[in-house]
Formats: sequence, structure tokens, C-alpha cells
Amino acid sequence: MSKITAFFTELMRRYLPDPFVFAIMLTLLTMALAFGVENRPINDVVQDWGKGFWSLLAFTTQMAVILVMGYVLAAAPIVDRFLDRIASRVQTPRQAIIVATIVGCVGSYLNWGFGLVIGGIMARKLALKVKGVHYPLIIAAAYTGFTMYSLGFSATIPVLISTKGHAFEGTMGLIPLTQTIFSAPILLTSLAVLIALPLLNATMHPKKGEPVVELDPATVADARPAGAEGLLGDQKTLAWRLNNSRVLSLLIGLCGMAYVAMHFMKGGNLDLNMINFFILFLGVLLLGTPMKYVEKVNEGVKTIGGIILQFPFYAGIMAIMHGSGLVESIAHMFVSVSTADTLPLWGLVSSFVINFFAPSGGGHWVLQGPFMINAATTLGASQAQTAMSVMLGNGWNDLVQPFWILPALALSKLKLKDIMGYTVVSMLLVGAIYAVTMLVWPHL
Repeated sequence: MSKITAFFTELMRRYLPDPFVFAIMLTLLTMALAFGVENRPINDVVQDWGKGFWSLLAFTTQMAVILVMGYVLAAAPIVDRFLDRIASRVQTPRQAIIVATIVGCVGSYLNWGFGLVIGGIMARKLALKVKGVHYPLIIAAAYTGFTMYSLGFSATIPVLISTKGHAFEGTMGLIPLTQTIFSAPILLTSLAVLIALPLLNATMHPKKGEPVVELDPATVADARPAGAEGLLGDQKTLAWRLNNSRVLSLLIGLCGMAYVAMHFMKGGNLDLNMINFFILFLGVLLLGTPMKYVEKVNEGVKTIGGIILQFPFYAGIMAIMHGSGLVESIAHMFVSVSTADTLPLWGLVSSFVINFFAPSGGGHWVLQGPFMINAATTLGASQAQTAMSVMLGNGWNDLVQPFWILPALALSKLKLKDIMGYTVVSMLLVGAIYAVTMLVWPHL
């Protein structure tokens, strides 16, 4: 295992560029494929790109909000104390790697934005407490848990296709969650990943005598000058009392929770806006005062700069793929050799490839979904299994697609090349688990 890990980490160190550079190169590659493979005129390719560049602004904002709100929840005092309690029981580097992975897995299973952040926070706490922990590995291990989002409560495609009025209801109908994320095969897959992934990550830790990069405590020290709280805010003025009022936070937080309860009591749907609404006001309640909430939001905003910068580039890439027919060509290449039993497997593989160009569950489904739905109808395959194959391919590829790793990099202050070698190894294991699921499921 140490030789495999060393090979991939050295490969990434030498050749992997910054995520923004990766997005630029991917844009140029997509343009070249649209022109060279699909014979799309170059001026049309450029126009597709430019028109699509800002097409996902609303979705970008939703992604940014869910990540910031996830950070606020993960940094709330009650959660922070819980993580400290867990960290206090960890004694060895390999135990630390296992715990960081599990926290990332469970957090992402509950909510992908929450999981992206809480895993990194847990990893940093453990790196500070446990002597000898290899810092790049523990950050990578926490991030690998993100793949569990595709199996969990916030898995975009299963939630979408279970919602009345979704875009493809006319061709595939409504698919209840009991047939997707709450089906026995997917629940067993979730358990397999939760057990196998932490153990694999632990085996990648450098052995005794091998070089280890530990976290420098100075890099996570509070940047505020000593006594900063007292420069302007120590006088108990009316403004100070309002800013630090627990009553105001409690009242507005309870109003938010009341709306959520009424929304679902009236049969409302669970969508991104409702998820963001819920975690926003839950954060208000957990942080206790308006100013504490604002402080954590400001901290969280620092982790999403890369997301805001790069998402328009991927929106442009998706527009090129849609306008040129690249998605259909990639999917057709795999579907053409499929049967009803093997379509989920090839759907998984094609989704893995397409996710390099469209690293968003919702946007990905808009592009690949129609072709996969038609293929399932033609071959007589399960629509639920086909949709989950696309979802799992998305979550599988996220382990090596640099986009969603950006918050972890911002939290850890590491470079992509420092941690990607480890996630490549984890990707191989997760891919094997998902492939077995897609092969066996049609026969159950």
C-alpha cells in the first residue's frame, strides 16, 4: 500500500496544477472536443460557452450558501464541543485518520455542505492533538467521506426525481426514495463504504521512520490581536446589547423552524432552498447571538472563494457539452454496449467521465439524465437503478475532481497536489464498491 500511495502522491505533486488552472484546461479541452469530435463550428462553441457562463448564477449562490451555512453549523459551540470530546479519545495517528474519515462520511451522508466542512474541522483538531499525524493525509481522508453524499439524505438526483413536478416526471414518473437511497442495496453500499474507506485511509499513513508532515499550530492561531474584543465592543451600549441578544436569535430562529414545520405539514417539497433555509435558522439558534452568527458566516465565506470563481467556468463547459452533443456521445458510447442488467454499471462509468466536465449533481443530471432515461426505457431497465448509477458516478468522481475539494484546501491551507494522491487511492476502492453494487442490484 505504501508503494501505491507513494506513486500517486508523487505523480500528483509533479503534474497536478491548481484547481483554477485545471478548470481552464478543461474548458479548452471541451472546446477542442466539441469542434474536433462533434464538428461544432468554433464560433458556435465560443458562443455556447459565453452564453452558458452565467447560466447557473442562482445555483452558484445556492451552493455558496449551503457551504457557508454548513460551516456555521460545523463551527457551532455544541458541535465544536462534541468534536473536541471525540478528539480527546483518539491516541494514535491511524486512529485519527479513521475518525476523520468517519466524521466526513457521516456529515456528508446527512448533508453534503455540512460534511464538506465538518470533516476538515475534525481533521484539523486531530492533527493538532495527536502527535505524528500526517497532515495532508488526514485532510484528504476527511474529504474522501464526501462520496457518501451521493448515498445520503442530500443526494441531488434521488431527491429531485422523488419530487412531484420534476423536469423528467413525464418520461420516468416519480421515483420514491425507498427505491433509491433507502433501498436495501444502497443502504448496504453505504455501510460498506463507511467500514472500508476509513480502514483503507488508515493503511496509507506513513510507517514509523517514514517522513511525516505535521500541522504547525501557528497556522491555525487566532489572527485577531490580543484584546481586540475590547477595542470598541466592551461598553454595554444598547447597540452592544442588541448585537449580543440571545432573545433576538431565539425569536427569529424559532420563526424559521416554524416555517419549515408548516412547509412540510402542508406537503411542501424538500429542495435546495428549503435545505438552506433550515440550516440557516438552525445555525442562528445554535450560535446563540446575532454577532456570533455573523462572525462564523464571515469565517465560512473565506472557504468558498474558489467555488464562486470556478462554478461559472463549469457552467460554460456544461453549455458547450449540451450545445455540441458531447454528453450524448459519451453516454451513447457506454449505453450502446449495455443490456438491461449492465446499464447501471455503464451508467456509473459514463457518469464518472462526464462529472469531470459537470461536477454538480443537478447540472449533471440535466445533461445526462434524458439519455439515460431513454436508454432505461428502451432496454427495460430500472429507472431507479439507472438514476442511482448516475448519482454514484458523480460521487465517485468527486474524489478526484478538484472542484469540491476547494473548501478543504481553504480550511487546511494545503495545495491540491498535497492531498490528491491519497484521494486517488480511495477513489479506486470506492469505485470497486459502487461497481459491485451496480452489477448485483439488477439481479436482486
